Amino acid sequence: MKFLVTGGAGFLGVALANRLARNGHTVRVLDDLTTGDPNRLLRTVLFTRGEVTDVPKLWTLLQDVDCVYHLAARVSVPESILYPREYNAVNVGGTVAVMEAIRDAGVKRVVFTSSGAVYGTQPQQPVHEDLPPNPDSPYAVSKLAAEHYVRTIGALWNIETVCLRIFNAYGPGQALPPSHAPVIPQFIKQALNNGSIVIFGKGGQSRDFVYIDDVIDALEAAATARQIDREVINIGSGAETTIEELIDLIGRITHNPIVPLRNTSGGGVNRLWANIGKAHALLGYAPKISLEEGLRATIERDARFSPSKRDTAPLNENRVAPEARSS
Repeated sequence: MKFLVTGGAGFLGVALANRLARNGHTVRVLDDLTTGDPNRLLRTVLFTRGEVTDVPKLWTLLQDVDCVYHLAARVSVPESILYPREYNAVNVGGTVAVMEAIRDAGVKRVVFTSSGAVYGTQPQQPVHEDLPPNPDSPYAVSKLAAEHYVRTIGALWNIETVCLRIFNAYGPGQALPPSHAPVIPQFIKQALNNGSIVIFGKGGQSRDFVYIDDVIDALEAAATARQIDREVINIGSGAETTIEELIDLIGRITHNPIVPLRNTSGGGVNRLWANIGKAHALLGYAPKISLEEGLRATIERDARFSPSKRDTAPLNENRVAPEARSS
C-alpha cells in the first residue's frame, strides 16, 4: 500500500512510518519539523518538509495514496492554554486542509489520531466511546473539533474515516522539551540524574500509559480493518496507574528511590483510563507491553537514558538535510 503520514517525523509518526516501511509499504511523510526529527526515519521513507495547511503540497504528496495517517498536531495541554489560537490553527485548521486535499485527491481512507484528553472529567471509569466528551483545555477542544471535521467531511465525500483516541503514549524517542515535557521521559530523566520530581496535585490522579509499540499496532490495523468507517476508538493500555505508582515504579527500575516534591495546585483530571473493548472488537487490538516492561524498554533503548549507550550510540546513517530527501 501507499501511505502519507502527516507529522511523520514526530514521536508516533517516526515509529509508524518506519514500521510501515519495514513491512514493504511505500511511505511518504510530511512534517514542519517544529518538534520532529527526520533523521530518525528510515532511508526508504520519503520525507518532505512542509505545513499541513499547504494544500498544493498535499495534492502532490497524495497522488496514488491508499490511506492517510493524520498525526500532525500541537500536543501540549499546558502550552495550549497559553496559545489557544495556534492550537486551533494547526490542529483544527490543519485537519480541515488535509481533509480538503484528501477529498480532491480521491484518497479512500483516513486514520486520525485524536486524544483521550477529549473526555475530560467523567463520572465513570474506565471511559468508553459513548460517553459525552468534556474537554477541559484548548488542546482537547481542538482534537474534538478535528474529530468532527474528519467524520463529517468523510461522510460528505464518501471517505472512510476512523478516529483513534490515544491515551498517554510513551516510549523510546519521545521528545523531552525544556518546558511542558511529557511525564514519563521527564520522570526518568530526573530519576537517573538524581533530580527532583514535582507532583502537581495530590499525586493520586491516574492515567492510562500505553507503550508506543502497542499504539503502532492499533494504527497499523486501522488502515485495513473492515466496518470501522466513522468510528471513534480508544487506544490505551486498559490499566489505571496513579502518578505516585508511576514514580515508585520508575524509582525501583532505576534503583533511585524518589521522594517527590509536591505542588498542590493543578494536577489536571483526577482519573482517566481507557475502556479498550471496542478496539479489541474492531481492530483485534490487545496491548502486549506492561508498564514496567515499557519503562524498562524505554530506558534501555533510548540513548539519552541508558549509560551504556550515551557515549557509544552511533550517528544516524540518515543524517542528511531535509531538502536532500524531499519527494
